[in-house]
Amino acid sequence: MSIVVEHEKRRREILEKALDIFMEEGFENATFQKIADLCGITRTTLYIYFKNKRDIFNYSIKQLLGVLEQDISGVRENTNLNCSDKLLRVISLILDRLEENRRLLRVILDFLLYLSKNDADPEIRVRRRTLRLRHIIATMMIEGIRSGEIKAVNVRTADDLFYSLIESAIFRLVVLKRPSARELKQAVELTINQLRLI
Repeated sequence: MSIVVEHEKRRREILEKALDIFMEEGFENATFQKIADLCGITRTTLYIYFKNKRDIFNYSIKQLLGVLEQDISGVRENTNLNCSDKLLRVISLILDRLEENRRLLRVILDFLLYLSKNDADPEIRVRRRTLRLRHIIATMMIEGIRSGEIKAVNVRTADDLFYSLIESAIFRLVVLKRPSARELKQAVELTINQLRLI
């Protein structure tokens, strides 16, 4: 059992140090060797944990999304909250996680810029990663409308609005280097309050 714990601990340490390399060098210039050197291990040892730098990058995103999905499930299962309060908590939770992971967001933005420079379509990758999140928000809107707690609005438009606020938070936190997404949380709360029927 302790071997598994040590293995996961080492994996987390590698991920943290890899983020440092990605931030200093950019995704394009970061190499597996530089990551291994910063971790104080050989490339061969690094291959035990990850296949390549993209695997490290993808694992970081997967880890963030996994924690976020667990947190969202907890809110959605809370029977003490009505639909609009759940929606507010879920979007606020997403904004909180973005604040906490701004380093990873910076690397993701760098990666998307790298893709666009190399004639790849970054929107396809973003859409694939965010489709589940958008579906959750839309489902919560539908539940609220059906229960009579939320006004009957175009769910797709409302989903686009909430998702745009999330994208705006990423821009503000990473590009503008704002310390928090507090103003956007207030915008989300204002929007949801306008949608409430009760």
